[in-house]
Amino acid sequence: MTLDALFPDGLSPWQIVLAVLSILIGWLLSRFARKGVLKLTTRTPGISDSVAQLAARFTQYALLLVGIGVGLAFLGANVQPLLAMTAIAVVVLILVLRGVADNFAAGVLIQSRQSVKIGEEIEIDGPDGPIRGVVQELNGRAVLLATVDGRTVHVPNATLLTGVLVNDSRHGARRSAVDIRVAREDGIVVDDIIAIISRAAGEVEGVHAREHPGVSFASISPTRWMLTLRIWHHPLHGSAVMSATVRGVAEALESAGVRAVVTPRQGPAPLVAPEPF
Repeated sequence: MTLDALFPDGLSPWQIVLAVLSILIGWLLSRFARKGVLKLTTRTPGISDSVAQLAARFTQYALLLVGIGVGLAFLGANVQPLLAMTAIAVVVLILVLRGVADNFAAGVLIQSRQSVKIGEEIEIDGPDGPIRGVVQELNGRAVLLATVDGRTVHVPNATLLTGVLVNDSRHGARRSAVDIRVAREDGIVVDDIIAIISRAAGEVEGVHAREHPGVSFASISPTRWMLTLRIWHHPLHGSAVMSATVRGVAEALESAGVRAVVTPRQGPAPLVAPEPF
Protein backbone atom coordinates (compact mmCIF):
# COMPACT_ATOMS: atom_id res chain seq x y z
CA MET A 1 0.00 0.00 0.00
CA THR A 2 1.46 3.41 -1.09
CA LEU A 3 0.73 6.92 0.21
CA ASP A 4 -0.85 7.86 -3.13
CA ALA A 5 -3.33 4.99 -2.73
CA LEU A 6 -4.06 5.98 0.86
CA PHE A 7 -4.47 9.73 0.15
CA PRO A 8 -5.67 10.02 -3.49
CA ASP A 9 -6.80 13.70 -3.30
CA GLY A 10 -3.64 15.21 -1.78
CA LEU A 11 -3.30 17.01 1.57
CA SER A 12 -3.86 20.55 2.83
CA PRO A 13 -2.29 22.20 5.90
CA TRP A 14 -5.65 22.33 7.70
CA GLN A 15 -6.18 18.62 7.15
CA ILE A 16 -2.80 17.85 8.66
CA VAL A 17 -3.45 20.15 11.64
CA LEU A 18 -6.88 18.64 12.31
CA ALA A 19 -5.51 15.12 11.98
CA VAL A 20 -2.72 15.83 14.46
CA LEU A 21 -5.19 17.46 16.87
CA SER A 22 -7.58 14.53 16.67
CA ILE A 23 -4.80 12.06 17.39
CA LEU A 24 -3.55 14.22 20.27
CA ILE A 25 -7.05 14.56 21.73
CA GLY A 26 -7.60 10.81 21.38
CA TRP A 27 -4.33 10.16 23.19
CA LEU A 28 -5.26 12.53 26.03
CA LEU A 29 -8.77 11.10 26.34
CA SER A 30 -7.38 7.56 26.38
CA ARG A 31 -5.08 8.40 29.30
CA PHE A 32 -7.87 10.10 31.27
CA ALA A 33 -10.22 7.21 30.52
CA ARG A 34 -7.62 4.70 31.72
CA LYS A 35 -7.25 6.53 35.04
CA GLY A 36 -11.01 6.80 35.38
CA VAL A 37 -11.54 3.09 34.79
CA LEU A 38 -8.84 2.26 37.34
CA LYS A 39 -10.47 4.48 39.96
CA LEU A 40 -13.90 3.05 39.23
CA THR A 41 -12.76 -0.57 39.45
CA THR A 42 -10.81 0.19 42.64
CA ARG A 43 -13.97 1.47 44.31
CA THR A 44 -16.00 -1.49 43.04
CA PRO A 45 -15.73 -4.47 45.43
CA GLY A 46 -14.84 -7.89 44.09
CA ILE A 47 -12.70 -6.82 41.08
CA SER A 48 -9.06 -7.87 41.20
CA ASP A 49 -6.11 -5.75 40.09
CA SER A 50 -5.50 -7.89 37.00
CA VAL A 51 -9.07 -7.44 35.77
CA ALA A 52 -8.93 -3.69 36.48
CA GLN A 53 -5.66 -3.28 34.58
CA LEU A 54 -7.00 -5.23 31.61
CA ALA A 55 -10.20 -3.18 31.44
CA ALA A 56 -8.23 0.08 31.71
CA ARG A 57 -5.83 -0.89 28.93
CA PHE A 58 -8.66 -1.99 26.65
CA THR A 59 -10.43 1.34 27.15
CA GLN A 60 -7.21 3.29 26.53
CA TYR A 61 -6.33 1.47 23.32
CA ALA A 62 -9.89 1.66 22.00
CA LEU A 63 -10.03 5.46 22.41
CA LEU A 64 -6.56 5.82 20.91
CA LEU A 65 -7.61 3.86 17.85
CA VAL A 66 -10.72 6.03 17.53
CA GLY A 67 -8.52 9.15 17.57
CA ILE A 68 -6.25 7.70 14.90
CA GLY A 69 -9.25 6.77 12.77
CA VAL A 70 -10.68 10.29 13.03
CA GLY A 71 -7.28 11.70 12.08
CA LEU A 72 -7.14 9.52 9.00
CA ALA A 73 -10.66 10.65 8.09
CA PHE A 74 -9.59 14.31 8.28
CA LEU A 75 -6.74 13.50 5.93
CA GLY A 76 -9.22 12.07 3.46
CA ALA A 77 -7.61 8.67 3.67
CA ASN A 78 -9.07 5.70 1.86
CA VAL A 79 -9.74 3.62 4.95
CA GLN A 80 -11.41 0.70 3.21
CA PRO A 81 -8.18 -1.36 3.05
CA LEU A 82 -7.53 -0.57 6.70
CA LEU A 83 -11.09 -1.56 7.64
CA ALA A 84 -10.71 -4.83 5.77
CA MET A 85 -7.43 -5.59 7.52
CA THR A 86 -8.97 -4.65 10.88
CA ALA A 87 -12.00 -6.87 10.27
CA ILE A 88 -9.78 -9.82 9.38
CA ALA A 89 -7.62 -9.24 12.45
CA VAL A 90 -10.70 -9.02 14.68
CA VAL A 91 -12.12 -12.27 13.31
CA VAL A 92 -8.82 -14.08 13.81
CA LEU A 93 -8.51 -12.64 17.30
CA ILE A 94 -12.03 -13.77 18.22
CA LEU A 95 -11.36 -17.32 16.99
CA VAL A 96 -8.04 -17.53 18.82
CA LEU A 97 -9.17 -15.93 22.08
CA ARG A 98 -12.65 -17.40 22.26
CA GLY A 99 -11.83 -19.64 25.20
CA VAL A 100 -9.81 -16.89 26.88
CA ALA A 101 -12.73 -14.47 26.52
CA ASP A 102 -15.10 -17.00 28.10
CA ASN A 103 -12.77 -17.49 31.05
CA PHE A 104 -12.22 -13.75 31.40
CA ALA A 105 -15.97 -13.03 31.45
CA ALA A 106 -16.51 -15.85 33.94
CA GLY A 107 -13.68 -14.46 36.08
CA VAL A 108 -15.33 -11.04 36.18
CA LEU A 109 -18.60 -12.63 37.32
CA ILE A 110 -16.87 -14.75 39.96
CA GLN A 111 -14.98 -11.80 41.42
CA SER A 112 -17.94 -9.43 41.29
CA ARG A 113 -20.32 -11.92 42.90
CA GLN A 114 -17.58 -13.07 45.30
CA SER A 115 -18.66 -16.69 45.12
CA VAL A 116 -15.11 -17.60 46.17
CA LYS A 117 -12.43 -15.60 47.95
CA ILE A 118 -8.72 -16.05 48.52
CA GLY A 119 -8.11 -18.24 51.57
CA GLU A 120 -11.42 -20.13 51.35
CA GLU A 121 -11.59 -23.91 51.02
CA ILE A 122 -13.76 -25.09 48.12
CA GLU A 123 -14.63 -28.39 46.48
CA ILE A 124 -15.29 -28.86 42.77
CA ASP A 125 -15.90 -31.77 40.41
CA GLY A 126 -12.63 -32.89 38.85
CA PRO A 127 -11.91 -35.41 36.07
CA ASP A 128 -11.07 -38.13 38.62
CA GLY A 129 -13.50 -37.12 41.33
CA PRO A 130 -14.02 -34.21 43.72
CA ILE A 131 -11.10 -31.82 44.21
CA ARG A 132 -10.78 -29.85 47.43
CA GLY A 133 -8.30 -27.08 48.04
CA VAL A 134 -7.68 -23.60 49.38
CA VAL A 135 -8.02 -20.69 46.94
CA GLN A 136 -4.60 -19.09 46.43
CA GLU A 137 -5.20 -16.74 43.49
CA LEU A 138 -7.98 -15.34 41.31
CA ASN A 139 -6.98 -14.10 37.87
CA GLY A 140 -8.54 -13.51 34.47
CA ARG A 141 -8.04 -17.10 33.34
CA ALA A 142 -8.34 -19.49 36.27
CA VAL A 143 -8.65 -20.02 40.00
CA LEU A 144 -5.58 -21.52 41.66
CA LEU A 145 -6.15 -24.08 44.42
CA ALA A 146 -3.64 -25.62 46.82
CA THR A 147 -4.66 -29.11 47.95
CA VAL A 148 -3.78 -30.72 51.25
CA ASP A 149 -1.34 -33.10 49.55
CA GLY A 150 0.73 -30.29 48.06
CA ARG A 151 -0.73 -30.09 44.55
CA THR A 152 -1.61 -26.86 42.72
CA VAL A 153 -4.81 -27.04 40.67
CA HIS A 154 -5.67 -24.52 37.94
CA VAL A 155 -9.45 -24.42 37.54
CA PRO A 156 -10.69 -22.46 34.47
CA ASN A 157 -13.09 -19.71 35.45
CA ALA A 158 -15.75 -20.93 33.02
CA THR A 159 -15.61 -24.42 34.54
CA LEU A 160 -15.88 -23.03 38.06
CA LEU A 161 -18.82 -20.83 37.10
CA THR A 162 -20.84 -23.52 35.30
CA GLY A 163 -19.93 -26.52 37.49
CA VAL A 164 -20.90 -27.56 40.98
CA LEU A 165 -19.08 -25.51 43.61
CA VAL A 166 -19.03 -26.31 47.33
CA ASN A 167 -17.67 -23.55 49.56
CA ASP A 168 -16.57 -25.06 52.87
CA SER A 169 -15.40 -21.78 54.42
CA ARG A 170 -18.15 -19.25 53.76
CA HIS A 171 -20.11 -20.11 56.92
CA GLY A 172 -16.99 -19.73 59.05
CA ALA A 173 -17.33 -23.18 60.65
CA ARG A 174 -17.75 -26.80 59.62
CA ARG A 175 -19.36 -29.72 61.35
CA SER A 176 -17.65 -33.10 61.62
CA ALA A 177 -18.80 -36.36 63.12
CA VAL A 178 -17.14 -39.05 65.24
CA ASP A 179 -18.55 -42.58 65.56
CA ILE A 180 -18.31 -44.16 69.02
CA ARG A 181 -19.08 -47.81 69.76
CA VAL A 182 -19.57 -48.48 73.47
CA ALA A 183 -19.85 -51.95 75.01
CA ARG A 184 -22.96 -52.47 77.13
CA GLU A 185 -21.95 -53.74 80.57
CA ASP A 186 -23.59 -53.92 83.98
CA GLY A 187 -23.32 -50.72 85.98
CA ILE A 188 -22.80 -48.46 82.95
CA VAL A 189 -25.45 -45.80 82.38
CA VAL A 190 -25.62 -44.45 78.85
CA ASP A 191 -26.49 -40.93 80.03
CA ASP A 192 -23.25 -40.82 82.01
CA ILE A 193 -21.33 -41.92 78.92
CA ILE A 194 -22.94 -39.16 76.85
CA ALA A 195 -21.97 -36.61 79.49
CA ILE A 196 -18.36 -37.85 79.49
CA ILE A 197 -18.18 -37.65 75.68
CA SER A 198 -19.69 -34.16 75.54
CA ARG A 199 -17.41 -32.84 78.27
CA ALA A 200 -14.28 -34.36 76.70
CA ALA A 201 -15.13 -32.99 73.24
CA GLY A 202 -15.83 -29.52 74.62
CA GLU A 203 -12.37 -29.40 76.22
CA VAL A 204 -10.55 -30.11 72.95
CA GLU A 205 -8.71 -27.10 71.52
CA GLY A 206 -10.31 -26.00 68.27
CA VAL A 207 -13.82 -27.25 69.02
CA HIS A 208 -16.21 -24.30 68.93
CA ALA A 209 -17.93 -23.46 72.16
CA ARG A 210 -20.66 -21.46 70.41
CA GLU A 211 -22.00 -24.63 68.79
CA HIS A 212 -21.94 -27.13 71.64
CA PRO A 213 -20.90 -30.74 70.88
CA GLY A 214 -23.91 -32.97 70.37
CA VAL A 215 -24.24 -36.72 70.94
CA SER A 216 -27.01 -38.80 69.40
CA PHE A 217 -27.86 -42.49 69.09
CA ALA A 218 -27.04 -44.09 65.75
CA SER A 219 -28.06 -47.65 66.71
CA ILE A 220 -28.64 -49.84 69.75
CA SER A 221 -28.01 -53.56 70.04
CA PRO A 222 -27.97 -56.00 72.98
CA THR A 223 -24.17 -55.77 73.15
CA ARG A 224 -23.34 -52.14 72.33
CA TRP A 225 -24.49 -48.59 71.83
CA MET A 226 -23.56 -46.83 68.60
CA LEU A 227 -23.23 -43.09 69.25
CA THR A 228 -22.47 -40.16 66.95
CA LEU A 229 -20.59 -37.11 68.23
CA ARG A 230 -20.94 -33.93 66.18
CA ILE A 231 -18.59 -31.00 66.67
CA TRP A 232 -18.01 -27.65 64.95
CA HIS A 233 -14.56 -26.29 64.11
CA HIS A 234 -12.68 -23.92 61.80
CA PRO A 235 -13.03 -24.98 58.14
CA LEU A 236 -9.27 -25.33 57.62
CA HIS A 237 -8.50 -27.09 60.91
CA GLY A 238 -10.64 -30.18 60.44
CA SER A 239 -7.91 -32.85 60.46
CA ALA A 240 -6.11 -31.52 63.54
CA VAL A 241 -9.31 -30.96 65.51
CA MET A 242 -10.72 -34.38 64.61
CA SER A 243 -7.51 -36.12 65.64
CA ALA A 244 -7.46 -34.30 68.98
CA THR A 245 -11.16 -35.03 69.54
CA VAL A 246 -10.78 -38.75 68.88
CA ARG A 247 -7.86 -38.93 71.27
CA GLY A 248 -9.51 -36.86 73.98
CA VAL A 249 -12.80 -38.79 73.92
CA ALA A 250 -11.02 -42.16 73.87
CA GLU A 251 -8.85 -41.21 76.86
CA ALA A 252 -11.86 -39.90 78.80
CA LEU A 253 -13.82 -43.11 78.24
CA GLU A 254 -10.82 -45.24 79.14
CA SER A 255 -10.31 -43.28 82.34
CA ALA A 256 -13.96 -43.93 83.23
CA GLY A 257 -13.49 -47.67 82.70
CA VAL A 258 -15.66 -47.78 79.56
CA ARG A 259 -14.65 -50.01 76.67
CA ALA A 260 -15.23 -48.14 73.45
CA VAL A 261 -13.95 -47.68 69.91
CA VAL A 262 -13.73 -44.08 68.67
CA THR A 263 -13.32 -43.42 64.93
CA PRO A 264 -13.75 -40.26 62.83
CA ARG A 265 -16.54 -40.28 60.28
CA GLN A 266 -15.23 -40.92 56.75
CA GLY A 267 -11.76 -41.38 58.13
CA PRO A 268 -9.16 -43.99 57.21
CA ALA A 269 -9.72 -47.60 58.16
CA PRO A 270 -8.13 -48.65 61.48
CA LEU A 271 -4.76 -50.39 61.25
CA VAL A 272 -5.88 -53.11 63.67
CA ALA A 273 -9.12 -55.03 63.88
CA PRO A 274 -11.73 -53.46 66.19
CA GLU A 275 -12.81 -55.04 69.42
CA PRO A 276 -15.32 -57.90 69.02
CA PHE A 277 -18.12 -55.94 70.64
